[in-house]
Amino acid sequence: MMENMSPGELLGDDGPFARSIRGFAPRYAQQRMSEVVQAALHTHSTLVVEAGTGVGKTFAYLVPALLSGRKVIVSTGTRHLQDQLFHRDLPVVQNSMGLSVSTALLKGRGNYLCLYRLHKAEGEMADMAQSHQLQVIKQWSRTTMDGDIAGLAEVPESAPVWAKATSTTDNCLGSECPDFNNCHLVKARRRAQEADVVVVNHHLFFADMALKDEGFGEVLPSADAFILDEAHQLPDTATQFFGQSVSSRQLDDLAADCLAAQLREAPDMPALRDSVHPLQTAVKRFRLALGQYHEQRIAWRAAATQAVARSEMDSLCKALEYLREALSEIAGRGELLEQCEKRCALLRERLELFNRDETATVERILWLETRRAGFSLHATPTEVGELFRQYMQTFHAAWVFTSATLTVAGRFEHFLERMGVSEAETVMLESPFDYARNALLYLPPAMPDPNDAAFSDRLIEVSLPILTASGGRAFMLFTSYRALDHAASALAGRVDYPLFVQGEMPRSQLLDKFRLSGNGILLGTSSFWEGVDIRGEALSCVIIDKLPFAAPNDPVLQARLALIRERGGNPFADYQIPQAVITLKQGIGRLIRDVHDRGVLMIADPRLLNRGYGKIFLSSLPEMTVTTDIDDVERFFA
Repeated sequence: MMENMSPGELLGDDGPFARSIRGFAPRYAQQRMSEVVQAALHTHSTLVVEAGTGVGKTFAYLVPALLSGRKVIVSTGTRHLQDQLFHRDLPVVQNSMGLSVSTALLKGRGNYLCLYRLHKAEGEMADMAQSHQLQVIKQWSRTTMDGDIAGLAEVPESAPVWAKATSTTDNCLGSECPDFNNCHLVKARRRAQEADVVVVNHHLFFADMALKDEGFGEVLPSADAFILDEAHQLPDTATQFFGQSVSSRQLDDLAADCLAAQLREAPDMPALRDSVHPLQTAVKRFRLALGQYHEQRIAWRAAATQAVARSEMDSLCKALEYLREALSEIAGRGELLEQCEKRCALLRERLELFNRDETATVERILWLETRRAGFSLHATPTEVGELFRQYMQTFHAAWVFTSATLTVAGRFEHFLERMGVSEAETVMLESPFDYARNALLYLPPAMPDPNDAAFSDRLIEVSLPILTASGGRAFMLFTSYRALDHAASALAGRVDYPLFVQGEMPRSQLLDKFRLSGNGILLGTSSFWEGVDIRGEALSCVIIDKLPFAAPNDPVLQARLALIRERGGNPFADYQIPQAVITLKQGIGRLIRDVHDRGVLMIADPRLLNRGYGKIFLSSLPEMTVTTDIDDVERFFA
């Protein structure tokens, strides 16, 4: 009987999901989305769907994907969402439908244990904590079936020791590796090649699309359909991977690997070490030449105007060439030395881009980022739409883009233009949640302009009554770390609820403690604006300080705005407003996560009411009651 049912019927009152999943409630928007996704898969066409919070878009695209009988690649925004999709959602859908479809999970190489590097790292660890973690990893390596480092809870994925036990494209020996036949990454790629549905993440998807050799490219040619969830993240992820970069970490790792390779494969050639030391020195001197700022993002041309920075860049290039020449003489002694020579040549080639070209072009932006003790240089494409459009055309496949936040004032143009999608069916499905009844938008009166020095203090004063009325249970989302730090200091001792501040502990731990507190106040910046799902009364209030316009001094943004201006467009209306609207929608999406959720949203930025473009923001939000009266907030919670 099931084989005669459409995806919409399967997700309906009489379908298997209603029978097998406790609490499952059919939703028209979910059924509608499943039908249009099936049509796109069948006709190999392009579909763009905005599915508001609560539509249930994951089931809406998995059902037709599993029914299609075709090779489908599903990509989502993060590894966490990828794991959730593969380990939780896919099994539920398969079991409910009684289907047995082969599936595979594939991540980038850095997520898989490298047996060769694990063995190589033993005996090289001087740090006691890392030595202990390495022993834990070694013990786990004997039992793990897939080598996915997410499966070892005792060693956090962010732990530095993983750099010793995983590979990169730079240091992987490929088929020359003595552990190649047992390689977890190779096995994962093979499973992906054989599976009908493959779950990946955007970083992996674009890494191979940009020929960064993550091994996913072997899977792509056989795909009949691509379903890209959290699609609002795609333009920025594509920008990252279509560019080129060189970091101090890459250069330091190269130097360290050269020294290790010499000891292992050419112990009778200690002179190589004399060729490594100039590179290590040049990296440090170049960082010093960039100034004492701990964190900055600036256009390369701004740094290149300083004679010392140009001089140290030239020295860095010469040090790399000197090392490459030394390596070329002994590269034949072993795979490690040969790999080091190739890495040296590649990094030298990328650095020369900055050494010979101090200005950006229409197509490319040159910029740099500094950290306390490191740096990274980037050559970033100004636009990715044309590159992505050409890539799509290489496949005779269906393309489905979906997210809860793709439209601006009900229109898809901004997303379509950024992704280079010219012909697509667009479908907008509103959230089934009753925002009009269950949510209240409070716009505090008499707020100073966000650039006014009094704004931060006034924000705290108008937030305190809200936090009291809600009994804590709030997110305060900020557009900058400076604003977050000010609020954290100002609230300390003034509220009777536990404060959880971004940076005090890992994100997942912070969220767990917030949930358990039941009345906490969490202060966060950009990473908390999306991908956070807290249902129930633990989160009943979201306070947003300002409209989330991107920092105007960001070199990539400046170049994009200049290009729009040169083409006769309006940078603010055509780019800055749409980007801020999508980000704001993500932040607001934290408030109502379930049909029973209720809550108050406060946006403290007066520009929503006193600037003409405020109407664009307001018209892009779910329909809810708007008030400027604090009494309405207190009555809502009462």
